[in-house]
Amino acid sequence: MAGASRASDYRAGGTDHDSVRAREKEAFGGMKFGSAFFGWLPTIGATILLVAIVSAVAAGIGVDTGASSQDLRGVGIGVAIALLVILFIAYFIGGYVAARMARFNGARQGLAVWLWAVVIAIILTIAGLIAGQQTDITSQVNLPSLPVSSDELTAGGLIGLAIVLVVTLVGAILGGLTGMRFHRRVDRAGFDTSKDDVESDQRDR
Repeated sequence: MAGASRASDYRAGGTDHDSVRAREKEAFGGMKFGSAFFGWLPTIGATILLVAIVSAVAAGIGVDTGASSQDLRGVGIGVAIALLVILFIAYFIGGYVAARMARFNGARQGLAVWLWAVVIAIILTIAGLIAGQQTDITSQVNLPSLPVSSDELTAGGLIGLAIVLVVTLVGAILGGLTGMRFHRRVDRAGFDTSKDDVESDQRDR
């Protein structure tokens, strides 16, 4: 009797995978800014670490890493591509971490990580303007920043900034989507186990 009751309750709640996941998503889905913040932290850490590694490798092969922001036009295409790859990987990691923590809506968690980065960058810029140290504030807290000053935001600089924003956004969203795959495998495994339990209960009747 107990087995029959449990099987009946299971069927009444909806036993198919999509129904179960839809109810869980409705209850726990949405953009989670808390998880996104903890996704943003490894994004910064990964950026700093990867930049340090690339700089060390470049120094080891004799590439000048002491160029200032005024020398940006002399930076090679290879270095620019390397920086974009670093940012993509770092934001992919951040989106992945946020999605693994949040469980649902991976793309939204990646977007939230990216929004955290934008908001904090804006806050740092405003704080720098107020303090009159806009070129030094990010270096003081060891945060990565674009090698473009406010005086150099020409059309080319704005295009470069747009490319960085797009690359980081795509990286964060793809990381979020990838982070969801683990939870979907867990959902499928749990659902298959639940089906086996129901079939076992039905056989016991």
